[in-house]
Amino acid sequence: MNWTQVSYLYDGSLAGFLTCVFEAYTHREEPADFTPFDQACASFYAQRSVETDRAKAQRVYRSLEAKLGKTGKDWLLRGFLTCLPDRELWLWCFLRLGYKRGPGFTRDLTHPVVNQVHKAVQALSSEAHLFTGFVRFSQLEGVLVGTITPKNRVLPLLRIHFCSRLPQEQFLLYDKTHQEALVYTPGRWAILPMEDLEIGPADQEELAYRKMWRSFYHTISIEGRYNPKCRMTHMPKRYWGDMTEFAPPEQEALAE
Repeated sequence: MNWTQVSYLYDGSLAGFLTCVFEAYTHREEPADFTPFDQACASFYAQRSVETDRAKAQRVYRSLEAKLGKTGKDWLLRGFLTCLPDRELWLWCFLRLGYKRGPGFTRDLTHPVVNQVHKAVQALSSEAHLFTGFVRFSQLEGVLVGTITPKNRVLPLLRIHFCSRLPQEQFLLYDKTHQEALVYTPGRWAILPMEDLEIGPADQEELAYRKMWRSFYHTISIEGRYNPKCRMTHMPKRYWGDMTEFAPPEQEALAE
């Protein structure tokens, strides 16, 4: 018997997605698409609103490692953080394949679903790794503040790195793309939605440190080895907008 195709509306959270998975198996429904409530639009398929149910989401979550294996579970959870187009549909197909074939299915990288999810998770991990070196914090009224513009939702991956590197600091790292922030005080952290971040003017001490960092960056460069293509390979241009060393020259004058 074929499953009925349905368009799911949900809150856009991981728990909401897992609740949709529970409902799909319970009602034998094949999701045609997954759409957050705030992006709802007309659909050719019957639409069903699914309210997040923590108990149902937990039942699906507890099944993941047994059905998909440790690797499959990790790829599914990280896959939800990626910018993969039609992410939920790919993850739904990935989950169904794992339920059908068992933990070893992640080794089949020739399968289009496994390959697509694997590549998306690799891109997420690579981007998060680059940000561990590309994030620039400024000291503003006793708090370290930084901004990033990632493609993927990298804050959950960056949390472990920065909370362990800066255990005695207070910091805020704002993701402009997804409008959320990692907020940390010693011993406590949270990732919170934040529509916008207005950063006040830096004091003279902070401006002086920025100037020194830019001066250091330019001083250690070797003119004879200048290779812009190589630099953009190791430091893609899309990261430059949030990095102190690439700030507009007029900011240096403020520290004079």
